[in-house]
Amino acid sequence: MNILIIGAGNIGSQLAKRLSIQKHSITIVEQDHVKSEYAKEHLDAIVIEGSATDYKTLLFAGIESADIVASLSNSDEVNLFVCQVAKKLNVESTIARVRNPQFLEKDFILNKKDLGVDYFIHPEKEAAEAILRLIRQTNATDVIEFEDGKIKLLGIRIERDSQVLNIPLHELSKKFGRLPFTLVAIKRNQYTIIPSGSDILLAGDQIFLISKDEDIEKSLQILGKKDSSIDNVMIIGGGMISRFICEEIDKSIKLKIIEKSEKKAAVISEKYRQPLIILGDGSDLDLLNFEGLMDMDAFVSITGDDETNIITSLVAKHLEVPRTITLIAKSEYIPLTPTIGLDSVISKQQMTVNSIQKFIRRKQVALFAEIPGVDAEVIEFIANEGTRVCKRQLSKIKFPKKTIVGAILKGGDKLEVPKGDTQIEPGDKVIVVAEPEAINEIERLFR
Repeated sequence: MNILIIGAGNIGSQLAKRLSIQKHSITIVEQDHVKSEYAKEHLDAIVIEGSATDYKTLLFAGIESADIVASLSNSDEVNLFVCQVAKKLNVESTIARVRNPQFLEKDFILNKKDLGVDYFIHPEKEAAEAILRLIRQTNATDVIEFEDGKIKLLGIRIERDSQVLNIPLHELSKKFGRLPFTLVAIKRNQYTIIPSGSDILLAGDQIFLISKDEDIEKSLQILGKKDSSIDNVMIIGGGMISRFICEEIDKSIKLKIIEKSEKKAAVISEKYRQPLIILGDGSDLDLLNFEGLMDMDAFVSITGDDETNIITSLVAKHLEVPRTITLIAKSEYIPLTPTIGLDSVISKQQMTVNSIQKFIRRKQVALFAEIPGVDAEVIEFIANEGTRVCKRQLSKIKFPKKTIVGAILKGGDKLEVPKGDTQIEPGDKVIVVAEPEAINEIERLFR
């Protein structure tokens, strides 16, 4: 497909990298000279330096022949303008990044069609929803939900006292009976392992499993984890992510937000009654201790500065706060986060790109996700009549190497932990975990 991306910032660049791997034809329009030059050197894309509000620039970038226009600049107005121009030129699909939450409201006076947008993406809302999932699932380093939360992919850290250590995976069922989960990936140091039956688990491994929501507790018990309640949460940073959290967080949780901007602090205190707002610098460790950091059940650092987020989270870990959640913007930091001891890491850029890719692949994909710091992708495919995977046993389907089928959802509600003789039927949803290089081949099987 021909895809036009507006903006070569973190989100636009990451999207271009992912889509170019899938052999799409990418063109980027970027006004900033430094970003434009960086994109020309590092991305497999045609990069045009110019303003996206200039109609001639858009024509020169090939907007008329684009299959998809993804406008991801930092300006809502620019993104909406580009989408409206694209629709006037009969572009099939348009995507707009927005920061103003009013565009997402159901009763807003202008709907998506009026604005020329097929799909809105709001990075801060995506990040807030991920943080809330992690607060609810206290033992997980990562949570991805399928089918409105009925099925979950959890990231779990294996401790030194876990009873699953050093046992070949194919023998776990002998010790614990039929396992209520499928182990789909292991992150060990800097490496991602798509596991086979002969692999073993080591202390410090970060594992990823797929399970029905009702089986999560049993799965955690087998792995030596106990879900604990969260009653007190401290957040550093009072921006838009915090506001979305305030709207959705369980009202029984005591929430304390530290924000150094008087304006941002005032917005939260005026709109939300629940959180206690502290006006101060979240990087001031004395302030954090004075405000009771040691007594918190969870610590969330979501300022606009990666270094502040990392350092404060490490301090919280050192003080044995049970749950820490850290916002990271720089993609090059993410692979390093497990080795320095961070618990759960959130990348709003990565989640935004995941959502856009899901929209692009919407005809055959129900969900698409990439886990921060893990070299594997999670895709929920829809098996359609006539595809090569249908009416065949899994053992007879030639999946590429480093691929694992994590679960199959049949009839909309029946989850099967797959075995070699499991058969995929039309309409089934199949959750696959694989390294990025294998995705194109897997897609061909479901096409």
